[in-house]
Amino acid sequence: MFKNNKLIEKRLTSYFKEVAKHKELIVESLEVLNPKIPIESYESLNQLERFALNALIFRFSKLQDLIGVKIFRNYLDYSGFDIVEKSFFDILKEIEKEGIVDIDTWSDLRELRNKIAHEYPEDIDETIQSINLFIQKSGLLLEIANRLEQKFGQIKRARDS
Repeated sequence: MFKNNKLIEKRLTSYFKEVAKHKELIVESLEVLNPKIPIESYESLNQLERFALNALIFRFSKLQDLIGVKIFRNYLDYSGFDIVEKSFFDILKEIEKEGIVDIDTWSDLRELRNKIAHEYPEDIDETIQSINLFIQKSGLLLEIANRLEQKFGQIKRARDS
């Protein structure tokens, strides 16, 4: 294995440890919120549920950024795709070919995340529909993270054998 691949492997391993922390807190937040889903109003949430909602939004955003900004590009580099001078759209096209997530789904997740980030917490009751959709889509983000980690593990095992 090239020295560069070892460095990328180490970086990806570190990223997936961070992914695990985000995933754990997203799942815990969803467990706390589950009795109230779908959320009818922010006022209907107790203090713990409000903390859980805030943690979910924060961790979802962090996980999506980590995947989109760091993992996609490094995963493709590690798997042999030439990433030099490739735009994010080129990276997404290759991620789609890998069967990890299609471009439209990733764009929808990003748009929803940005909408919540910019509207929340002002006029929160007006954004309840978006928050419920956000909660619903959290599972999809976890699936994408799991697919990436599985594919990385497959490549790593193949190289180690």
